[in-house]
Amino acid sequence: MAVRVSTYASYRGLVERHVVPALGHVQIQQLSADRLDRFYADLVAQGLATKTVRNIHVLLHRALTDAVRKNLVPRNVADAADPPKLNRADREEMKTWTPEQLRQFFAGIANHRLAAAYILAATTGMRRGEVLGVRWRDIDFNARRLHVQQTVLAVEYQIVIGRPKTLRGERKIALDDQTIQVLRNHRAAQRQEKQLLGDGYHDQGLAFAREDGAPVHPDYFSQTFDRTVKRLGLPKIRLHDLRHTHATLGLAAGVHVKVISDRLGHATTSFTQDVYMHAIPAVEEDAADQIAQIVFNGTSAPEQSDEATTGQGHASLAGGDAEGDNPSPDESYDESDGR
Repeated sequence: MAVRVSTYASYRGLVERHVVPALGHVQIQQLSADRLDRFYADLVAQGLATKTVRNIHVLLHRALTDAVRKNLVPRNVADAADPPKLNRADREEMKTWTPEQLRQFFAGIANHRLAAAYILAATTGMRRGEVLGVRWRDIDFNARRLHVQQTVLAVEYQIVIGRPKTLRGERKIALDDQTIQVLRNHRAAQRQEKQLLGDGYHDQGLAFAREDGAPVHPDYFSQTFDRTVKRLGLPKIRLHDLRHTHATLGLAAGVHVKVISDRLGHATTSFTQDVYMHAIPAVEEDAADQIAQIVFNGTSAPEQSDEATTGQGHASLAGGDAEGDNPSPDESYDESDGR
């Protein structure tokens, strides 16, 4: 099975740091579910995060599946192993900003040459690598659509340009008028940089590039975000939490969960619901009120506006208003769990 370069690097790190030291001397035919259970328990006792131990279980399970297919072992002993379960304390708390805090960030980052990239991240919910991978030819300014087709990732601090992590990740996203204007202004500024640098500019067609046209390193992009948040005195969130902010504000505004799921490039709508519905209890309360209105008053529930059903309601973000026990390895290793 083909895996992304970034996923492979994560697999290799887990194998070298944890699997080989503990199990490297064990013949594959001698491996048992009990031994795996003890291995997992030892890792937890050493202070390794539950999620990381579960990732190791996924890695071993896949490797043993290949061993079964190649008739090296009769069965996959990882099927009977019990990796530690995630509880609420193990799950990383989702932190988001209010529209007011988002506007404060926009104002504070406005003079940075990559300000448009941060605004795009917030108004589309795109992942860091997806934002940095945008090329000008991926943007249809007239149709207000952006086609996510490539990513810029850091693998062992080296920049790697690749494809979106899943088929759903390669998607077209609607853009609002404010974001379109921000991108137009950014393109004009970038053209000035190209003229000043002349032959020293290595044009790769990237919308967000270094001064010489080279890709922006993802770590620099995140670190600039962190420094700006600290300077502005805003609640501390990760760059990836702009994605969560986009989703929660959209759902709270009444945008249908299917539209949000499509914008984020999630594999399924149910995954989007699992990740975000708990963060906006008001949505459930509204649903209760609407159902009660039908039951007790005999009136129809209010229809959703076209804006909510088509997903255009996210435009206000730029303007200011408002899976199972064995996790997927692709979700485990890239861009904060792929959410």
